[in-house]
Amino acid sequence: MADTALLIVDMQNDFAGRDAPLRVAGADAIIPQIQALLHHFRREDLPVIHILRVHRMDGADVEHFRREIFSKTPFAVAGTQGAEVIADLSPVPGEYIISKTRMSGFMGTDLDLLLRSAGIRTVVVSGIQTPNCIRTTVFDAMAYGYDTVVVSDATAAATPEIHETNLRDMAAIGVSLTTTHAYLFG
Repeated sequence: MADTALLIVDMQNDFAGRDAPLRVAGADAIIPQIQALLHHFRREDLPVIHILRVHRMDGADVEHFRREIFSKTPFAVAGTQGAEVIADLSPVPGEYIISKTRMSGFMGTDLDLLLRSAGIRTVVVSGIQTPNCIRTTVFDAMAYGYDTVVVSDATAAATPEIHETNLRDMAAIGVSLTTTHAYLFG
């Protein structure tokens, strides 16, 4: 297990906070499970990586299909509270923060270099949102050759149906699906 890292994706105030302007409906329900995973990885002194969407104030680095929504409701702007990790999952010293401007935690970041430098072979994925940032990060992890585990009750989407459909698609490419309880006690 020393070659395993926990990835926590987009659990930021603008998406998972109580008054989040772009709140993901399933975010509240997964916080306790992510906390349990986080406690386990911290206790075992295993790497924890918080992957955060962070944009420029003017939105110049936002995907073209999200520019209109960004112009009306700027989200995850660098230096704002909205871009920060929710208080329930705040990083502690020694945990890594990766900033991204696209859905995948790998695209345009040093995530792969960080994982390889630490000797990581397995990534355990949690966070939001299943069809977008979770899925693209997971597909890229598989493409880079990482054993990839998605914790189904520590990830969420706008609806349970969207969540389940995407979990099935990820399982079809060889992603291991588990629950928090099975991962921690299985």
